Amino acid sequence: MDKREVALARVLLVDDDTAFLEATADLLGLLGHSVQTAASVAEAREKLAKGHFDRVFLDLMLPDGSGFHLLDHVDTERTRVTIITGHPAVKAQVMNLYGLNVNYLIKPLSLDQLQPLFEPAAAEADDDTALHFGELIGETPVMRDLYDIIERVAGTGANVMLLGESGVGKEMVARAIHNASGRSGPFLATNCGAFSSELIGSELFGHEKGAFTGALARRSGLFEEASGGTLFLDEITEMPLGLQTNLLRVLETRTVTPVGSTTAIAVDARVISATNRSEEELVEHRCMREDLYYRLAVFPLQVPALRERTDDIPLLVRWFLRGLNRENGTHFSVNDADLARLADYDWPGNVRELRHIVHRACIMTKTDAGELRFPERFGSPFSRSKQPEAAPTLVGRTIEDVERQLILETLSLYDNNKTRAAEVLGVSVKTLYNRLGAYEADNERSN
Repeated sequence: MDKREVALARVLLVDDDTAFLEATADLLGLLGHSVQTAASVAEAREKLAKGHFDRVFLDLMLPDGSGFHLLDHVDTERTRVTIITGHPAVKAQVMNLYGLNVNYLIKPLSLDQLQPLFEPAAAEADDDTALHFGELIGETPVMRDLYDIIERVAGTGANVMLLGESGVGKEMVARAIHNASGRSGPFLATNCGAFSSELIGSELFGHEKGAFTGALARRSGLFEEASGGTLFLDEITEMPLGLQTNLLRVLETRTVTPVGSTTAIAVDARVISATNRSEEELVEHRCMREDLYYRLAVFPLQVPALRERTDDIPLLVRWFLRGLNRENGTHFSVNDADLARLADYDWPGNVRELRHIVHRACIMTKTDAGELRFPERFGSPFSRSKQPEAAPTLVGRTIEDVERQLILETLSLYDNNKTRAAEVLGVSVKTLYNRLGAYEADNERSN
C-alpha cells in the first residue's frame, strides 16, 4: 500500500465563550490547522452543512440548546468529535451513554492536550490490510466485486446511485469513486434530509443578495463549488418532491440558477447520490420522481451489508483498534475468540455499529490491560439475532433518546435539582422543564 501523508486538519470549534474560542483557535493555528468557529447550535449547523470537517470540538453549554443536537449533523465515521466540558460529572455520564466516535476533554485546554489528537488516526496498515482507493477495507469476494465496479464506473463520469443499509459506508464508497475518477475538483458531501425545504434550494444552487430574508450577500451553491469534482447527495430520497424538479433540470442542462437570479451558471459536478431505501421502497413510497431516478441512477450500485462479508471483520476491527490506540495512547489487542464472537453477530448497524462496539470496548477496558474487553453480549434494538435478553444498549438509538436518558440521569445525579442540572446540561431551566413536560406527555400517550 502506498504511504499517505497526513494532511493538516479542518477544524470546527463550537463554544459561546469568546475568550475560550480565541485562545483555542490560536493554539490550533499554532499547530497549523485550519479553524472555523461557531458560537451557537444554529451557526455550527450552518457551517457543518457547507462542508466537511476532520474534527469538531463541541461545547455542551450553548445559548440555543444542547451541543448534543449537533451530533445529528456530524458523520462520526469521518469526523472525530471532541466534547469540551467544564463538568467532569457530564463526562462520566456521556461516556456511559455514547458509543460514537467521540472523546472528551475538560477545560481549560493546553497545547499538550490538543497536539496528540491530530496524530494519524491509524498507523501504517498490516501487510494483510490494504486501503483500497484510499478509503475501503475488505478482501472478501463481494468487496473485490465492488472494487472492480468502482474501477469501471469511476472514469465514465456517469451519475451513480449508491443503495445500501445505514452504516455500510456509502459516503466512503462515494469518496472511493471520486478518488479513482481522477477529477481535479473537490469532493463535497451534503445530507438532503438535513435542510428545510426553504433552505435546500439555496444550499444546492446558491442565492443572490437579497433573495430572501437573511440573504445578506451572494452565495454560491454546492453544485457550483463542486464543479470539476464530485457532489455527494446523501439521503436523496428525503429531498422534498417539489425541489426534485429543480434538481432534474440541473442534471439535464448542467447549469444552475441561484435563488433570486435569472442567470444560469454552467457547472460540471459529477453527482453521486445515496439512499438506505431499497428500489422497491422507492416505488412503494413514491419518495422520488421516476425521471429523476433515471438521471441519478445511470449506474445503481449496491453496497454490501457487513453480514455479507463477515470474513472482513478481523481486518476492520484491527484497523479501527489501531487508530483508537494511536489516538488515545493505548496498546490494546484483540484475541481470536472475540474476533470469532464478532463474526457471529449479524451487525444490523453494519460497519458503523462495529466501529462503535470497538470504541466502546476501548473506553471500558482499563488502560493497562493488554487485550480489549468486549461485553458478554452484543446487541441493538435492530438486531435480527435471537440472542438472550441483554442489558439495554444505546447503539442505534436516536440523539433524542440518548438526550432523554442523559437528562434523567443528570437530574438523578443532582437530586432532582433542576437549576443545577440545567446548568450542567447546557440548557435553560425553561428548556429543561419543556423537555420534561414533553417526556411526561409521551408517557401518557403510550399508556
